[in-house]
Amino acid sequence: MKEIDFLPQWYKSGRQRQISYRTQVLGLGGVLVVMIVWNFVTTHSISKARAEVEQSRPMQAEAESVSREFAGIKSEVSVLQQKVKSMEEIDSRIDVAGVLAEMSFLIDDNIVLGKVEFVAERFVSEQQGKASRRTAAAARVAGGNFVGKGTLPLGNARFKVVINGVAMDASDIAELICRFEESPYFCLVYPSFSRNRKMKAGDGKNFQASEFEITCYLANYREK
Repeated sequence: MKEIDFLPQWYKSGRQRQISYRTQVLGLGGVLVVMIVWNFVTTHSISKARAEVEQSRPMQAEAESVSREFAGIKSEVSVLQQKVKSMEEIDSRIDVAGVLAEMSFLIDDNIVLGKVEFVAERFVSEQQGKASRRTAAAARVAGGNFVGKGTLPLGNARFKVVINGVAMDASDIAELICRFEESPYFCLVYPSFSRNRKMKAGDGKNFQASEFEITCYLANYREK
């Protein structure tokens, strides 16, 4: 049996167009809804990010302030370290008053000093040769005065002490050397010279005395 379609062609075409239009409208509506939702989510995210940025600004400002303070403190520490280094280089590390007091204790009444001299010698490495092993400057003690001679070397230096005077007898000089060797203030004690000398007393009489010179070092350093 053959079916007969009584619907005209124009009706069918119109019906298809209506279905197509509805499908397109529904699709566009879905896209619009998605765009609206996406715009809402994006706006919310932007607002939240802005709020977080606003909240973090005080913390950022505080961090920048702390950073500036740290940089300032670091600069001050660097300056202080340079000053400490300079002070360590300038410091001779000797107690002149203590050394003179020890010498006064060691020297008895039979000995009269004519000169006490401190000679600062810089420690020099052996690679620089024996000809340039020392750079020295002297500071002389005479009549209780401590007077600088030239410029003392900066940095680590050892001090040689040169003692010149007269004694009543050569045995007094030997005893003085022994006292200096036993003292914790001095080391490497050795006599430079000792000779007899005629002296004149206050009453005009001549007498025999021993002129001497002793060299030693302050024992305030340790060689490695």
